[in-house]
Amino acid sequence: MEILHTLLRLLHVTSFAAWFGSVLASLYFLKSIEEKLTGNESNIGEYTSLLQRYIKLETKIADTGFKMVIVTGILLAALYHGWTIWVFVKIALIVAQVALTLGYITRSIRTLSYPCTLTDYKRWYRLFAISLAMFAVVLSVSFFLL
Repeated sequence: MEILHTLLRLLHVTSFAAWFGSVLASLYFLKSIEEKLTGNESNIGEYTSLLQRYIKLETKIADTGFKMVIVTGILLAALYHGWTIWVFVKIALIVAQVALTLGYITRSIRTLSYPCTLTDYKRWYRLFAISLAMFAVVLSVSFFLL
């Protein structure tokens, strides 16, 4: 039974890392194409298409990581750790992270069209600030309060 606990924890941490890593990779990708999407390039359509394809792929990775975090977290709580107040705090933080992120995407990111101004493009960076701040809060609670 100890091996199952170790495997679940490994999957849980690895899934969280994949979710976090996909968000971080997106930040670097968007920074690298910023000049192309905010300028007056003649091939702006190529970069817009590239961004759309990238977001679809990144979403698959992030969604898979997120779902695995949820499944392994529920299994860990149900089988090993119990349903303590800290488990519910972590659940609430993850729900808040998803709600804030999806809310901001719906309100501010989906309305972008390219080329756009640098000010408008910075909405992407605000999205990553929200998401990375919430990752930091979840990790802080997990490592320092649990």
